[in-house]
Amino acid sequence: MKRMKFSLILTLALAVTTTLIPSAKAKAADNPPPQITGLSAITLDVKTGEIIYAKGIDEKRYPASITKLMTALLFAENKQKTDLIPYTEDANKQPQYALRTDVFKSIKVGDTMPAEDVMKAMLLFSANDSAYMAGDSVAGTTDKFIQMMNDKASELGMKNTHFVTANGLHDPNHYTTAYDLTILGRKSLSNPWIKEVSAIKQDTITFSKTGQTFPFENRNKNIGQDGCIGGKTGYTDPAKRCLLALYERDGRQIIGVILQDVQGATDTAVFNNMKTIIDWSYSAQKTVAKPKDTVVEHTTLEYKPLKFFGPTKKINVDLVIKDDVTYYANDVNKKELTFSTNVDKLDPWKLSTDQSVGSYAAKQREAVGNYKIYPTINTSEIVAQNKGLYIAVGVGAFAALVVLVLLIILVKKGLSRGGKKSYY
Repeated sequence: MKRMKFSLILTLALAVTTTLIPSAKAKAADNPPPQITGLSAITLDVKTGEIIYAKGIDEKRYPASITKLMTALLFAENKQKTDLIPYTEDANKQPQYALRTDVFKSIKVGDTMPAEDVMKAMLLFSANDSAYMAGDSVAGTTDKFIQMMNDKASELGMKNTHFVTANGLHDPNHYTTAYDLTILGRKSLSNPWIKEVSAIKQDTITFSKTGQTFPFENRNKNIGQDGCIGGKTGYTDPAKRCLLALYERDGRQIIGVILQDVQGATDTAVFNNMKTIIDWSYSAQKTVAKPKDTVVEHTTLEYKPLKFFGPTKKINVDLVIKDDVTYYANDVNKKELTFSTNVDKLDPWKLSTDQSVGSYAAKQREAVGNYKIYPTINTSEIVAQNKGLYIAVGVGAFAALVVLVLLIILVKKGLSRGGKKSYY
């Protein structure tokens, strides 16, 4: 009866403990990836390149005015803020949301503006003609500038991107992916000029020819809030709402991209969705792919127990990691995570469980985590395994020494006798 009561109490205690202390799986389930209306979305750790949130990140989409980040990058690399940029024929052909149609309606081909104002018009107001002012000033012609854009995309590793326009206005052959835009976003927003301008919330530009001043707000409604320090918006009917945003919190930067999101009555969906996936990404916990003490490689070493002579023996050595290998368990990383080992040339007589003998790499696209690997045995264990041999060799050596000593003694005695004279 007492045993039955004890068993019942133990069962109840275990049940309560299991309920109160969630498992690792339960903890992961408590923070599932958020569902958003954007058809493609990604968040990525800027420092490590790790993909945190992933939704259709390699599907081809239209980038709309996020394209202007590439135009701005080439502009910043080739021009100075004080350079005077002419208003060109190609700029004059661009439709509304342009300087000519919405801001300085008196601007004409041949008029000039400081490069600093062209950059602001392009990144903050997203003026379609300012992108062509920038492009024509850099390359001379639109065609040459588009080629520069595609060459730059190739140089940066944007493998699924093709540009046709400098401002992102729709063309079926003008496309990219959410993942490729994280590459462009990190490169462009690392440029001091672009970073500075894209972080401005409100500003003005002046048309020097007429003295007209135009105030405007950054179209990125999240700028300056919750750590949003830069980015670019985009919209066309085929592309829908698009947003690239860079965040920094507690010294850690995360970049986010959302493509083909809905156009709501208040135009807030893409900005709310960006905040949602960024907030989630800062709190996301990694999953253990390989727990510490996992054997990542086996190797067989040959050695001579007597080091320089005698028979050759073999010993099997397991190589282990001493830290958990972790990753963000999204669909992309689950599919693409790969592992590799790089082992130094091992010397059986220098093995130590506290001394690293190589590295173990966990790769997720750009992100590579390196972990030290260690042998599971010390050289002292090799010595211990050959204890019998060493004793036998020691005994044999001692016996040989005894025999040698006896021989020396006998020889000396023989010589002594041979040296004595006899008298009769």
